[in-house]
Amino acid sequence: MHATRQTTTRTSAALFAALIATSSAVLVASSPVAAAPFVYVSNEGSGTIGVIDTALDQVVATIAIGGKPRGSAVSPDGGTLYVSDQPGARLVVIDLASRREVSSIALGSSPEGVGISNDGRWVSVASEQTQTVSIIDTRRREVAFQVKVEGRNPEHAIFSPDGGLLFVSAEEDETVDVINIARRAVVARIAVGDRPRGIGFTPDGRRAYVGVENASVVAVIDVPNLKLLGTIKAGIRANGITVRPDGLRVYVSNGADGTVSVIDTASDTVVATIATGRRPWNMAITQDGRKLYVANGRANTVSVIDTASNAKTADIAVGETPWGVSGAR
Repeated sequence: MHATRQTTTRTSAALFAALIATSSAVLVASSPVAAAPFVYVSNEGSGTIGVIDTALDQVVATIAIGGKPRGSAVSPDGGTLYVSDQPGARLVVIDLASRREVSSIALGSSPEGVGISNDGRWVSVASEQTQTVSIIDTRRREVAFQVKVEGRNPEHAIFSPDGGLLFVSAEEDETVDVINIARRAVVARIAVGDRPRGIGFTPDGRRAYVGVENASVVAVIDVPNLKLLGTIKAGIRANGITVRPDGLRVYVSNGADGTVSVIDTASDTVVATIATGRRPWNMAITQDGRKLYVANGRANTVSVIDTASNAKTADIAVGETPWGVSGAR
C-alpha cells in the first residue's frame, strides 16, 4: 500500500512538471518576438506598419504610427524596429514585444532610408531636404552626429558589414557618397550612373551592388578600393537591392517592369526574372535566405518569392502604398 502511494505521488509530480513545462513553452511561443520570424512593412499611404508572420505569410498585426513611414530596420536581437516618418522629420522607435512606439528622435527634414550596423550600435537615416545623414546611438536613443553629403536628395544610407563605412545613394545625382564612420566625414564619391537607389553589400564586404534607376542597371563597386567595377543590365527602372545572406545572389526590383531580377554574384549576370506586383520597391529576405519579400507600392501588396525555385508563391494584401520591408536578422 505504501509503495502504491509513492508511485502515485511520483506520477502526479511528473505530470505536474510536464504540464508546467508545456504551459511555459506555450507562453514563450505566443510572445511576439519569440514567435519570429516576422517581417515589417512600412505603409506610407496609411501611416502603419504591417507585421507579417513568415511561417503563415499573413499580416498578423498592424502598428499605427501616423505620418508617412518609409525606411525601417530591425535590431539584431529582433526586439526593436526603427522607422522613419517623413513629414514628422523623426525616427520612430517601436518595441516589438509590445508592438508600441516607445521613443521618437528628431531628424533632418524629409527622412527616408534607414540602415543599421550589424552589431546594432548605430542606426543611419538619410534626410532628403537637409542633405544629411544622421547617425543614431541606439544605446542612448539620440543622434550622435550628422554628416552633410554632396549627393542631392539622399535616399539610402547602408553600413558595410564591418560597420566602418556608410554608402549613401542620392536620387538626384549620379554618385554614391562614402562616409567613414570613425572620421565622421565623406571620404569618397563613386560615379555609378543616373539616379542611384538601393544598396546592398556581399557578406564579406568586398563588393556593393547599387540599383541605378534611370540607367536600368546595377552598379558593382569594389569596396576596398572604392571604385566602380562595372554595371549589370537589369529591368526597367532598377531600384531596390537585397543580397542573400550567403552572398550568392543579389535581387533587384524593377519598378517599371513589375519584376525582380536575380543576379548570380559569381558571374555578375542575371539568371532569373520573377514577376511581382505593380511598382516593386524595397525588399527584405529571411535570415535563412529562403524567402524574399517585395513591397509593391502601387498594388498595396507584398510579393513572396521562393528563392530556391525563383518563383512567386504569394501576394499578401497590406496597407496603402507599401514603401519597403524589413526583417529580423
